Amino acid sequence: MKPLGDRVLLKEREKAEKSVSGIMLMNNMDGDYVYADVISVGNGLFTQTGDTIPMTVKVGDEVLIHKSETSRKVKIEDEEYLLLRESDIEMVNSK
Repeated sequence: MKPLGDRVLLKEREKAEKSVSGIMLMNNMDGDYVYADVISVGNGLFTQTGDTIPMTVKVGDEVLIHKSETSRKVKIEDEEYLLLRESDIEMVNSK
């Protein structure tokens, strides 16, 4: 499945003390944020003149999102994913 527009399909990771990039979360932040892997991305948004605003994240990136954004869960072939807009992503670790 490919998201449309500026939407991103993510797979939430199990809770970890630090990300692959080595970013460590403070204890008081730990419950508010989750790590996820980018599975698929849309083509980006189109302006009124037809120009494309490209996506910043790409498949394989590791991202940090606020836990409130995890409410947008979708189930595809018995797997649970998160579907949200790129602007909902707080940080990205490009590989």
